[in-house]
Amino acid sequence: MTVDLEQQPSDLDQMGPIDYIVVAFPTDRMTGEAFPLLVDLVDRGIIRILDLVFLRKDHDGVVTTLTQVDLDQMKVLEAALFDGAASGLLGPDDVAEAAAALDPGTAAGVLVYENVWATPFAAALRRSGGQLVASGHIPVQALVAALDAVEAEESVGSVPASPPGAPVG
Repeated sequence: MTVDLEQQPSDLDQMGPIDYIVVAFPTDRMTGEAFPLLVDLVDRGIIRILDLVFLRKDHDGVVTTLTQVDLDQMKVLEAALFDGAASGLLGPDDVAEAAAALDPGTAAGVLVYENVWATPFAAALRRSGGQLVASGHIPVQALVAALDAVEAEESVGSVPASPPGAPVG
C-alpha cells in the first residue's frame, strides 16, 4: 500500500500531488473506525499512502510515537495494514511540528499520501511547464461557520416582500 520513492526522475514526473493531514482524537476515542475507508481509497487507486505515523501527547505534554503494539493495545487493530508505511518524506521535524499542534490527552495520525486520481492532470500540467504555486484546504467546520454567517447576514438584511399588487416606491 506504500510507494518506493527511489524512482527515476521520469517516474516521479508521473506522480500525483502529494498532501498530508494531521488528525487528532481524544486518546480514548481513537477507534480505527476510519481505517476501512482509508483502505478503500487505496484499493480503488484514489490515493497511495506514503507515510503514516501515530502520536500520543500525554496529559503532562510528553509525546510518544505509537508502535503497532501500542495501537493493538488501544484496539486500533486495522492500523496493522499500514505498519511500515514510511517513504522518508515525513521526517523527525515534521513529526515534532505535528506533535506541537496536539493538545495534551490527544492522539493523532499523520498521513502523507499521493493523490493518484490527479496523476494524469498533474503530469499534463508539468509537461506544459505548469507548477503548483499555492494550495489550501477549507475545514468543514470553517465552511459551516461561513455559511451560517451568510445566512445570518441575509436574514438581518432582508426586507419583507410587498404583498402582490401593493404600490412600489
